Amino acid sequence: MQTRYRRLTHPLVREGENLRPASWDEALDRVASGFRRTLEKSGPDSIGIFSCSRATNEVNFLAQKLARVALGNHNVDSCNRT
Repeated sequence: MQTRYRRLTHPLVREGENLRPASWDEALDRVASGFRRTLEKSGPDSIGIFSCSRATNEVNFLAQKLARVALGNHNVDSCNRT
């Protein structure tokens, strides 16, 4: 028996207890303001990035660059220990 999953085709944002469809601009603005609030409240070490060890070097480089430039830290993990 094969289970059929429905894929998300647009972002969802939370309003109270419910999720509603949103534009990409609205969803990304919410994410950015959430990052800003967390950075202001708890500092740069409060956010980290998890990158897949199976990703390309370029993708892992971009994750590291995002952490350093945008978040102001070096908190990147990529499960390379296995």
